[in-house]
Amino acid sequence: MDNQNKVRHVLGISGGKDSAALAIYMKNKYPNLDIDYYTCDTGKELDETYKLVEKLEGYLGKEIIKLRAAENSPINPFDHLLEFKGNYLPSHFSRWCTKELKLKPFEDWVGDRPTVSYVGIRGDEEREGYISTKSNIQSIFPFRKNIWSVDVISKALANKNRAKLAEFYAQELVSHKLDRTIEIANEPLSISFQQDKKLQMLMDLDTKAFNRVIFKFLQSTNYPLSKVDAYSVLDNDDNLIRQDIFDLLGESGVGVPSYYEKIEYTVDGQVGYYARSRSGCYFCFFQQKIEWVWLLEQHPQLFQLAIDYEKEGYNWIQDEPLINLMNPKRVEAIKREHLKRMNRIQANKKSPFLTDILDEEEGVGCAACFI
Repeated sequence: MDNQNKVRHVLGISGGKDSAALAIYMKNKYPNLDIDYYTCDTGKELDETYKLVEKLEGYLGKEIIKLRAAENSPINPFDHLLEFKGNYLPSHFSRWCTKELKLKPFEDWVGDRPTVSYVGIRGDEEREGYISTKSNIQSIFPFRKNIWSVDVISKALANKNRAKLAEFYAQELVSHKLDRTIEIANEPLSISFQQDKKLQMLMDLDTKAFNRVIFKFLQSTNYPLSKVDAYSVLDNDDNLIRQDIFDLLGESGVGVPSYYEKIEYTVDGQVGYYARSRSGCYFCFFQQKIEWVWLLEQHPQLFQLAIDYEKEGYNWIQDEPLINLMNPKRVEAIKREHLKRMNRIQANKKSPFLTDILDEEEGVGCAACFI
């Protein structure tokens, strides 16, 4: 097989905890996979992000390739694209930054070569990660019990493939579970028996057998994994959650980016904590207002640079210019509301052993959607 047709394995480092932990996890658990690591540099990341990339390179013993949009431009990628867009800031409604600074450099780098992309969506997250529109790029999710992307599952569990699925199970599964598994495989999807239910039942019976069956199914498609004879990740039935991620980072010595560290604040005599909940540009419009306050107080020079980008009618926050957040009374009001919300969340928890309250702050920024 020539190099252009050989399946490539890649893993994107966003600068956040999940993608960093995934790189560590894949190196430790699947050392046989020759993975190319990369990061998409917008030119507007926090210093902590660049430091994490350096630490990971040391742990992996391998360069993390830096991809940049507008590579030949004399200015950084974000500013180049902003100028091209007529100073129209990205927003929830026009996320050109994700497309132009993350997706396009990645897909240009991959080209047409069959590629498996590893994505750090955890087992305790209810969302899908990046799935490329390019047919030569296939996403795999090793942290989840279900490692397959939704497009693969939809095709494999389609009613027209029931007989094929049952046949594959007969070849792959030799146990007391076989009859029940084939019964479920043959049952058609309907309003009362939807795809998610069928998927869960098959995986509950035997996750590894399910993976082997899906792999067999893929051999009749054009997905990148149809071009390999064996795939070690099929034996994966892990389901990693948030604490597992922190454990991986801590035990490796790479550590967690410092912007995840909780910082104490006081309002009305009560103590609260804030932190940044995502990687990505320091002025990411997905930030909650308490995160903007974090930026103001922890990186005032970056907060001022974010203000400098705002023009009349073009703000990072939809309903408020950043200059308002420099008012001490406004900062106090944001902290007060944040503390009330965190107290409500804590009071509603059914167990003291559930995840940290800062989990409730986590959202989907551009890096989280992409990587």
